[in-house]
Parts: sequence; structure tokens; C-alpha cells
Amino acid sequence: MFTDRFTMPRIALTAAAGIATLGLLTACGGQEHSTAGPGHSAATHGTTSGGAPAATSNAQPSASFNDADVTFAQMMIPHHEQAVEMARLAETRAADAEIKELAAKIQAAQDPEIATMTGWLTTWGKAAAPEDGHGGHDMPGMMTEQDMAKLQQAEGAAFDRMFAELMIAHHRGAIEMAKTEQAQGASPEAVQLAKTIEAAQQAEIEQMEKLLKRL
Repeated sequence: MFTDRFTMPRIALTAAAGIATLGLLTACGGQEHSTAGPGHSAATHGTTSGGAPAATSNAQPSASFNDADVTFAQMMIPHHEQAVEMARLAETRAADAEIKELAAKIQAAQDPEIATMTGWLTTWGKAAAPEDGHGGHDMPGMMTEQDMAKLQQAEGAAFDRMFAELMIAHHRGAIEMAKTEQAQGASPEAVQLAKTIEAAQQAEIEQMEKLLKRL
């Protein structure tokens, strides 16, 4: 009886301690899961649960974006597409070698940018175009259908001059949109692309202005 009276309390204490320990571990595990929570997973922080670097399927763009970024991409994509269409015409219609070279440079730069911005919109869960279409959104520098038809019909020296004049206006419109993005955008990647567009197209405007003096 002496043994039983002292053994039973010890067993009870041991069991209680085990339950308390289990409860503590459960609480700790639950807190970690809650902290990770939606939008705060290990992959978000760049590591897996084992501490190894996590592979992210969309390293860019960042999760930070706003309506200005969305509008910039939705408007700049068709703006770029028109510039690429103009540049392709130069392959067979331009007479001046520098015009052909510049047109190829424009196409090489803007095609990948179109793909980049399309990818952003997909990642952001946004449509490629505004719900009401582009009719309610001003895209400065865009050519009219009549302008495009005239360019398609032009050849040789006439094409060269028309191409330079229209592309200068087109580029100025893109720069205006790029400046708006830099002032209002939240996505670091979109703002950086806007800076790149502004710098590149300003340099091309200056080149085309010099071209027009000798065409």
C-alpha cells in the first residue's frame, strides 16, 4: 500500500506533464501555420520549410501594383503593337538603310516588352484590355486607320519620310504614357520599364529628327 500511494501520484504527474507538453507543441505548430497564412507562405519569403531557397513561378512582377500599373500595361501593349506593325512595313517599303535599321531596332525592343506586359497582366489577374475596351482611354500618339492606310500604300523615299514623322508622334505619345506610369505606378518592374521606354524612345526621336533633315 505504501508503494501504491506514492506511485499513483507520480504516474498522474507524469501524464499531466506529457499532456501539457503536447499542448504546447500543438500551440506552437498552430502559431507558425497562422503566421505563414495566405500570402505569407515559405515560398513568399524565398525559402522552403527546410530552409532551402524556394523556386518561385513568378519572380516578377512583384505583388505590389495598382490601377495605374494595370492601365499602363493595357494601353502600352496595343501602342507597342502598332509600332511593331509600322516597323514591319519598313522591311519591304523603306528605301533608306538607316530607316530600315531603326525599324528593326524598334521591333526587336518592343516585341519582348509586349510579352513582358502581357505576362504582368496575367499574373495580376487582369484582362489584356479594359472591360470597356480602349475607346474610353486616350492612347496618345496612336495612328488613325487612315494614317496606317497611307503608310501601307507608301514606298521608297515617301515611305521613309512618312514613317519618321508618324513614328516621332507615336514615340512622343509613348513617352507621355511612360511618364504617367513613373509618377503614379506602384509596381517597381512597371515603373522601371516606363523609364526604359522613355529613355529609348527619346533617343530614337532625336535620331529620326536628324534623319528628316536629310530625307
